[in-house]
Amino acid sequence: MMVWTSVWEVFTLLTYSLTNEDTRPLYEQLTDALMRDILSGTLPAGSRLPSKRSLAENLGVSSITVEAAYNRLIDGGLVTSVPRSGYFVEEIPLRELAAGAGGGRTPEKAHGHKGNGFSGVLPARPGAGVASDAEGSGTSPLLDLSGNRAPADRFPFSVWTRLLRSTVNDLGPELLQPSPGGGVYPLREAIAAHLRSFRGMETDPGCIIVGAGTEYLYGLLIQLLGRERIYCLEDPGYRKPAQIYRAAGAECRWAPLDRDGLTVSGLDASGADIAHISPTHHFPTGITMPVSRRLELLRWAAARENRYILEDDYDSEFRLTGRPVPSLKSIDRDGKVIYVNTFSKTLASTVRISYMVLPPELAEEFFRRLQFYSCTVSTFEQYTLAKFIAEGYFEKHLNRMRRYYARLRRELLRQISEGPAADRIRVLERDSGLHFLLQLDTGRSDEALYKALLSQGIRLNPLSSYYLNPSEAPEHTFLLSYSDLSPEDLGRALPVLAGLL
Repeated sequence: MMVWTSVWEVFTLLTYSLTNEDTRPLYEQLTDALMRDILSGTLPAGSRLPSKRSLAENLGVSSITVEAAYNRLIDGGLVTSVPRSGYFVEEIPLRELAAGAGGGRTPEKAHGHKGNGFSGVLPARPGAGVASDAEGSGTSPLLDLSGNRAPADRFPFSVWTRLLRSTVNDLGPELLQPSPGGGVYPLREAIAAHLRSFRGMETDPGCIIVGAGTEYLYGLLIQLLGRERIYCLEDPGYRKPAQIYRAAGAECRWAPLDRDGLTVSGLDASGADIAHISPTHHFPTGITMPVSRRLELLRWAAARENRYILEDDYDSEFRLTGRPVPSLKSIDRDGKVIYVNTFSKTLASTVRISYMVLPPELAEEFFRRLQFYSCTVSTFEQYTLAKFIAEGYFEKHLNRMRRYYARLRRELLRQISEGPAADRIRVLERDSGLHFLLQLDTGRSDEALYKALLSQGIRLNPLSSYYLNPSEAPEHTFLLSYSDLSPEDLGRALPVLAGLL
């Protein structure tokens, strides 16, 4: 372990430029500066960082700024806090990946327990509407505890309507022109600014492709990367991409997870070329992948020319404690990460606007081979969303929604802990995303409990339904999504669940 004096000498030699010229908060600037030095090895594993007060005085910032930066590094697995001893740099393998040079030109702007035998195949990440029951009768449950729509009454109708009217007045005939394949440039520019501010990603708008939903973007990626590639998904995980890949003629395989997320050994064993993962908040387990595993995956991708990682950053905006962990894309130096996100969750499920950020070389290839496609999002919506982001309304909306979800989460957890089945329900939560897992004390099988609840108009998906092999899932564990759930809804469901348990 490096002694304190030598660590202090490192800090006196380094100059961190934390200025108001950078539009990001000071603690984000400090986080990025420290992260670069940790990943490059300038601050080696075992190094003790300065105290919050000492570093604050040295940099001329507040202790709160330093504390926020340290907490963010702790969330990302780069730093650990030892009581009464201080903050220490974690052992992070494969530092050289983050220190390597990024490649490529920038395109021009114009371009395990034994399970219970549950065998029903339920929809993976819900949200495309309320699913029918396990027998396929088409009967929708009255209360869906595993759906994840954005609440309709929280959509900023007044602001959106005003901006749409302003867009029509300002642009007029321009709105009737065909949209470029990547989307209109003002929207791509606004998305790039949002990613820089919120996710610490330096992104050229020319590398951003906008489309109507992630499913459409996956289809474009298959054409871009090739149907002959092998695509690997997480098990358990979101099954919709597998349906899309297979429908397009590509082969899908799966790799298991451990406590840190997708295993590289499983990925190697799959023989895949493309890894489709959700490292920030895995669905459905809620796992946040630490930086050490992210770097392992980056090394896997860098080992062969045609390997890529598709980073699904779904739900990252709703980390309810602290700032989001740095994205995999933000530490990629070899142009191996394709970043995908959507506005369907943050605004409304019917706002079918998603986007992907391609590595520069892939972006050039996209515009060379596939720019004949017109963007599938209407120009009216694209320009309106561009205004919504650029004028600060999106950030305000996210802040309001985070406060709303934090209050809702606390109330739902209180109801469960004080409800009629409190002694038979254990909540497994990871402080991020809009769902948590319920571990139930029951003698019923998962399938029997699922069907019994559904017969009373309540849908609650077992975790086993998201596994390729349901018998590998933990027993009696169910997924509760609360994005569009009210305390009254849960209050009606808990007595029914208690009676069945």
